[in-house]
Amino acid sequence: MLRDYGIHCVGLLAAVPPATVHRLLGGRAGRIAADRARGIDPRPVIPRTLPAAATVRCSFDRHVLDGGAVRAALLDLVVRLGTLLRGRAQVARAVTLTLTFAGGGRWEKTRRLVEPSAHDDDLRTLAYQLMDAAGLQRGRLTGLILKGEDLTGADQTAEQISLDDARETRLVAEAAVDEIRDKFGPRVIGPAAVYRRAS
Repeated sequence: MLRDYGIHCVGLLAAVPPATVHRLLGGRAGRIAADRARGIDPRPVIPRTLPAAATVRCSFDRHVLDGGAVRAALLDLVVRLGTLLRGRAQVARAVTLTLTFAGGGRWEKTRRLVEPSAHDDDLRTLAYQLMDAAGLQRGRLTGLILKGEDLTGADQTAEQISLDDARETRLVAEAAVDEIRDKFGPRVIGPAAVYRRAS
């Protein structure tokens, strides 16, 4: 209806006197349209809630046994999960590892972190513990799923002071790698580079 009067964008609607908009659209609709066009919106801002879990997964092209290829894939999942959590400004309180096997079988286990974290170092340690707990011998894997659970905002958790210089160096390197990924893309630096000893 407004197009009939030559009003085809919000800027033109904002330039029309509110009384005219009220006459054109009717009482309530006219008031709302005139107010919104001028940036007036009395509704409360409701922050978007972030999900309570984050999941990353990988599938293997062929069936594989636990070994170097599986550990490399798990490390890649750890780095992807950590990057995802840090990008959302969230930390995980627990991690779940799911293994899928040829024939459709599944194995799943959850463990809680000592303290909430989104750091690759903490996630990697727990993910490797979960993989060791699976006790694989001859199981042929078709995929891995790593899930950060019981997530909370990173600003809602206390940061522990660490006297471990090696850990602090890795955390500084992790922040630098995140900046590089933000600038050049997610696959510029692979997981192996993250854990290479910093000089």
